[in-house]
Amino acid sequence: MADISLTFPDGSSRDYPAGTTPAEVAQSIAPSLAKRAISAALDGQHWDLQWPLERSGEITIHTMKDDAEALELIRHDLAHIMARAVQELWPDVQVTIGPVIAHGWYYDFDRAEPFTPEDLGAIEAKMKEIINAREPVRTEVWDRARALAHYEAAGEPYKVELVEAIPEDQQIRMYWHGDWQDLCRGPHLQNTGQVPADAFKLMSIAGAYWRGDSTRPQLQRIYGVAFRNRDDLKAHLTMLEEAAKRDHRKLGREMDLFHMQEEAPGQVFWHPRGWTIYTELQAFVRRRQKAGGYVEVNTPEVVDRKLWEASGHWEKYQENMFIVEVDEEHAREKRINALKPMNCPCHVQIFNHGLKSYRDLPLRMAEFGACHRYEPSGALHGIMRVRGFKQDDAHIFCEEKDIAAECERFISMLSGIYRDLGFPTYKIKFSDRPDVRAGSDEIWDKAEKALLDATRKVTNDVELNPGEGAFYGPKLEFVLTDAIGRDWQCGTFQVDFVLPERLDATYIGQDGAKHRPVMLHRAIVGSFERFIGILIEEHAGKLPLWLAPTQVVVASIVSDCDAYVLETVEKLKAAGIRAEADIRNEKINYKVREHSLAKVPVIFAVGLREVEEKSVSIRRLGEKATSTASREEAITALAAEVTPPDLAATAIAAE
Repeated sequence: MADISLTFPDGSSRDYPAGTTPAEVAQSIAPSLAKRAISAALDGQHWDLQWPLERSGEITIHTMKDDAEALELIRHDLAHIMARAVQELWPDVQVTIGPVIAHGWYYDFDRAEPFTPEDLGAIEAKMKEIINAREPVRTEVWDRARALAHYEAAGEPYKVELVEAIPEDQQIRMYWHGDWQDLCRGPHLQNTGQVPADAFKLMSIAGAYWRGDSTRPQLQRIYGVAFRNRDDLKAHLTMLEEAAKRDHRKLGREMDLFHMQEEAPGQVFWHPRGWTIYTELQAFVRRRQKAGGYVEVNTPEVVDRKLWEASGHWEKYQENMFIVEVDEEHAREKRINALKPMNCPCHVQIFNHGLKSYRDLPLRMAEFGACHRYEPSGALHGIMRVRGFKQDDAHIFCEEKDIAAECERFISMLSGIYRDLGFPTYKIKFSDRPDVRAGSDEIWDKAEKALLDATRKVTNDVELNPGEGAFYGPKLEFVLTDAIGRDWQCGTFQVDFVLPERLDATYIGQDGAKHRPVMLHRAIVGSFERFIGILIEEHAGKLPLWLAPTQVVVASIVSDCDAYVLETVEKLKAAGIRAEADIRNEKINYKVREHSLAKVPVIFAVGLREVEEKSVSIRRLGEKATSTASREEAITALAAEVTPPDLAATAIAAE
């Protein structure tokens, strides 16, 4: 048998007979490594310890110290162990698929009776029995006919369908966890006892259609989370508890900000307080854009399909668009329009209206554009994932030589806005060409190089995100990390050579000839709906004072103070402070609790002593202690605090 040459991370290499397994390689290095080994990597491909090595390459032996690989295997094995536990408890249940996902896994089951929360406890207990038995995990390669015959005999139609969908040239692997078998690509751990029995938890049950198709059977999906040790699991569960407290849907109800209803799925009904946050954030971004040299425009929401065909959206993005058919008067057929899912083609129309010169460039065109995109109902999530939204969308028309300068200018602007909104740091991801795209490879080569070169003039701290670019160009994604460690992709910056060509955008260059502009797509907060949801969860509803919908409530302790309360509210409003009066016939402690639940930042409590002294008793949200100040001093101090950060900075600079 021919030898293969394996190179190790330290640069050394050894020859082995072809067909040697990574487990045998580990044993040849050291028996202690063989005991600790959980998997391998061959030329970067994750490799089961039992799979034979038939070619030379670079090999790495993984142990439980390798975070990513260990977690993948633990979660993958737990999916199989859970499916085995379910079938041991309920033999009539049919199993389908069980992939690894962020923080854990899920598995879909076909069972006549619905699973209950109590069932999850029974499944967990059975899973721990299987883990503690430390049964071997083994793998075999089968041919298609054998796999189909096996699952047909076992009465597993879902597995039959999965086998039939596997390409002819792809291996069919079977894995056993003890005496329970499943179809799987692998890799897996070597025995069930390698899974930490105290570092997983079954979380929830949900419905799911087979293959995501609503015409196919509805299955039951069980979700689980898993980590390398009990402490990591505990930290994750604590984070989930904190996330539940911060859930923007819950806080939105308590703060009376918005609601959603069945008659308008994925669209937001903003209440007065929520709309105040919205308009304040929008005004803040508008001021920053104006200072950054942008002109603001507004474009139609319903546009004929001809424009979407010309731009490429009809071909590449139609499944996400809302189509509107209109019976035009005297027309032989219906006119087909679409609600705009994005603003870029409309901005090109404004650019094309009238002759443009190189002297007009860069032209920075911004719009708080209302967009509509079809999202499956199962993907909708409060105001974070919606079908109707507005975004701080803008497009920069420039010459190719200006890309780097405009990228640097944008990142500087974005950094300042994020810092003022409480996010001093962020991550940048570079997303290159997707499989479905417009434009030639030569155009994409040029666009990707231009964007990456421009970004690296600002920072080298860029994470590659292969295949996730827009269909018309590569992009940067700006990712925020919130107070409990969750990542949110918000801002974006994209280089586009395709759309100006498709929509015939031109300018007159210095040479007097027509040239194509480069189109830079950009957003900073992205969807206002989503960003407000992020802010609510980041601050647990305790928004910065300048963004709080009600900044001060003046509450009476006794009814004899009502006139003074109302007078104080008027003075606060005159000072530019959003204030409300609470003169209800309720105890002051009740009022304080209610306004604290609504996350009002400041409460002025007013009793007879305050009326006599022309003062207020001040209670800040989250603080037990109160302070007293004269009414005028309190209002003057608060007026400075409620000034938006950009206006405050302008005032300081003017001084």
